[in-house]
Amino acid sequence: MNKAFKPYPFTAKQYKARVPELKQGVDAKRHAVTIVGGGPVGLAVALGLANHGVRSVLIEADDSVCYGSRAICISRRSLEIIERLGAVEGFLKTGLPWTGGRSFYRDTEVLHFTMPQDENQKLPPMVNLAQYHIEQFLLDAAEKRADLIDIRWQTRVKSIDARDDGATLQLTTADGDYALDTDWVVACDGGRSTIREALGLQLQGTSYEGRYVIVDIELDSERPTERLAYFDPSSNRGSTVLVHKQPDNVWRIDYQLRDGEDAEQAVKPENVMPRVQSLLDMMGEKGEWAPIWITIYKANALTLERYRHNRVMFAGDAAHLVPIFGVRGANSGIDDADNIAWKLAFVVKGLASPALLDSYSDERVAATHENLSYGTKSTEFMAPPSFAFDLMRRAVLSLAVKHPAVRSLINPRQTSAITYAQSPLNVADGDAFAAGPVPGAVLSEYPVTIAEGGQAREAHLTDLVSPRFTALCFSDEGDVPAGFNGLAETMRERGVPFRIVPLSARLHPETNGVHAWDHTGRLFERYDAKPGTVYLVRPDGHVLGRWHNARAAEVEAAITRALS
Repeated sequence: MNKAFKPYPFTAKQYKARVPELKQGVDAKRHAVTIVGGGPVGLAVALGLANHGVRSVLIEADDSVCYGSRAICISRRSLEIIERLGAVEGFLKTGLPWTGGRSFYRDTEVLHFTMPQDENQKLPPMVNLAQYHIEQFLLDAAEKRADLIDIRWQTRVKSIDARDDGATLQLTTADGDYALDTDWVVACDGGRSTIREALGLQLQGTSYEGRYVIVDIELDSERPTERLAYFDPSSNRGSTVLVHKQPDNVWRIDYQLRDGEDAEQAVKPENVMPRVQSLLDMMGEKGEWAPIWITIYKANALTLERYRHNRVMFAGDAAHLVPIFGVRGANSGIDDADNIAWKLAFVVKGLASPALLDSYSDERVAATHENLSYGTKSTEFMAPPSFAFDLMRRAVLSLAVKHPAVRSLINPRQTSAITYAQSPLNVADGDAFAAGPVPGAVLSEYPVTIAEGGQAREAHLTDLVSPRFTALCFSDEGDVPAGFNGLAETMRERGVPFRIVPLSARLHPETNGVHAWDHTGRLFERYDAKPGTVYLVRPDGHVLGRWHNARAAEVEAAITRALS
């Protein structure tokens, strides 16, 4: 075995800093939106804004996409968002899809779980993909939008002067310092956020004492892609070990340090290598392997109380730190980006009141608390914070060997789409619905046939989500409720992006505009829809309101109220 560290099977292109035209040390142009941080969240915000035609400047301190083992699992919901950003092709081509995993207690399998996956789904429940690939694919998409996304590499924020009318950022580069004036700032600068610190804000919550060593190795193996968890394995008694297969023959191994172990000593190669070898022997992996990356991780369950501070918004790790168990970190950040992008775009374009941005904080803070709730439970099981938790875990694992009913307690519930049940934007159901996504939920996926311009193609319901409000109008003949064509004209006059899509039980290719056909015969029943039912969908795919016998005035009022 070669014990020398090997480079990742990925070479990042390095980028040079760009200093704009200056007037007395100040960027000559005042910018509408400045994004601080060029990781997955910052790039997703920039791409989301670009989809609405809004320009942004993206500030990134590094000179390339990241190195090292960070986010590795991208959820179905994130893939749906990334598809709308124009970057999903690389994720699906390179990423390794998986649907479940196995947990072992000592030498016995005690859990085999499967995430929801059926014939209605377009995308896999999860793909494994290292963060350097995630960033590169998003960056590739951003470079295609260079007319709307100005990326400034090797540029650091020294300070920020945040005011009621915007902010001034003091920036430093290898070629000199300058100031940049901007109307809005989106801070996506990570767990050690410079912007958060400069504003004197602190994350609140719990930091756990348990620590994990994270090791990336290169290993050629035919083992299938699934999440593997080992509790008290023979290779590392008293520890918990997680294993994920990644593209390019890279394997991610996370193992818990025992109480009293010195973290500085624990990450030294001479201490890591024997543990990894022992694990691989236990798994029956006989191939040659080499280490690529070693670091240490400590679980945090922390969040800001609010994500909007006047003209500064926080997203991703700058806003919250979520335990890795259940893969909610990067995925929650991508959800942040999807939420803030359309709202900020509408505000910048004068289509909505700045108060719309308060709903970003309301919705995403609530989502973080939901993620933290599940993440905390998983963390306390994976790395027990006290003797009592450890005793409980051992009891559950022991019982699970012979009692299947106990096994669900072992599974760290994987991330899933969040429902904004208490969103101030929601229109409460006035009609009784027996099924279908409630206001605040994302669309439930189903296959449809989409006809447009005389051409028909098989697609899925989420393909109808776009950078606009969408009224899905269920009908028999591909028509729309009375008054809705007038509503569309009113929205056009107001400049509000809006589209009506008839959804019918049979195909009507002669229908003007876009028309969808429920060719499986499942959609009407699953949405408790009948002719005249309308689901109003936000630009991020969440349901704003639904009506069995919709009137144009109700839909117009819902949009107006959301943007007020």
